[in-house]
Amino acid sequence: MNVGVRPASLTPLEDAADEAAFGGKAAQLAAALTAGLPVPGGFALDWEVVRGGTTGQLDLCDLVSVLTPGPWAVRSSAVGEDSESASFAGTHLSVLGVTGAAEVVDAVRRVHGSAADPSAIAYREQHGLDSAPRMAVVLQEMVASEVAGVLFTRHPVTGARERLVEASWGLGEIVVSGQVTPDQYRIASDGTPLGCTVGEKDVALRLGPDGSVVEHQVDPRLVEARCLDDARLQALHELAEACDEVFGVPDHDIEFAFTRERLFLLQRRPITHG
Repeated sequence: MNVGVRPASLTPLEDAADEAAFGGKAAQLAAALTAGLPVPGGFALDWEVVRGGTTGQLDLCDLVSVLTPGPWAVRSSAVGEDSESASFAGTHLSVLGVTGAAEVVDAVRRVHGSAADPSAIAYREQHGLDSAPRMAVVLQEMVASEVAGVLFTRHPVTGARERLVEASWGLGEIVVSGQVTPDQYRIASDGTPLGCTVGEKDVALRLGPDGSVVEHQVDPRLVEARCLDDARLQALHELAEACDEVFGVPDHDIEFAFTRERLFLLQRRPITHG
């Protein structure tokens, strides 16, 4: 991150704890960063700044010009998003591999605009939420992950008190979008591995040399090979326990990434059924 002068309205992610200003995703990442969890650094734009930048009342390009070239992940963080009653998972847009100030501004505007998608409006109506969302945005440093995925600390289908991990090669968006059949791992609440179902992980998303996200064919030898060993599963179990301490509840929906043996927490939200 650039260590020079920073505009007051470009807020370091660890300082974006006010959910009413920065939304649920940013607030939870701020709590995790403050507690020392392994969250990639970044910034947050509060919903008033984002609104001003999309209506021409604020020069967003000047605001984000102090950022390093990237690559950045530009993610939605609407007020009410990633809450106990409404996750908005997959509803709003995320833009990955963003480099340069002009590209960041375009990504912020696209993320803001995704709140007006029919599916997002329908989701809000279904949950009795304001149809005019307050859309804040998270700018997070990209992790060039070798393996990534999602971790549920309670089985999202059966409700069993066990951890369910879905993972694949490369960036985790390949799992979230359903482009591959990921590996599934079950872990007991004490960290004991319970079983593994190996998926068919024939494609992967990876960061290219210029910071862009590129789809690759996976080495045939790895398509049906486990992407998480027991050491990485233990690291995920320990991350879940750390989230218990930080957030004071046992139910977490976590997006994670591994670069070599280093584990990153990319997002955390409560487990919801909506």
